[in-house]
Amino acid sequence: MPGQRRRRRQPPGEPRPSAGRFAPEAGHWSVLFETQDASERHAYVRRLRAEGSRIDWSAVRLDTLCGRLKQPTTYRLSLFVPNSGPGPEGGAR
Repeated sequence: MPGQRRRRRQPPGEPRPSAGRFAPEAGHWSVLFETQDASERHAYVRRLRAEGSRIDWSAVRLDTLCGRLKQPTTYRLSLFVPNSGPGPEGGAR
């Protein structure tokens, strides 16, 4: 598989650079778009980039949920939404 060698070479206990930025306490992933058609996904991403939307592309995640016979492959585009700091409850949820 592509990129597998690079992942294997990383020290096992060392966290990734983006691990803290995308930690569950830091925010949540919001689904922007979901489809079962790859060309529709490509068109949506191209349209977002052409519009010059103010999206931080380093905080975008593209998931490919692999399908089987009964369930088709699904493509999901998500954007990380950081928490907006402590609210009136003092940050407790």
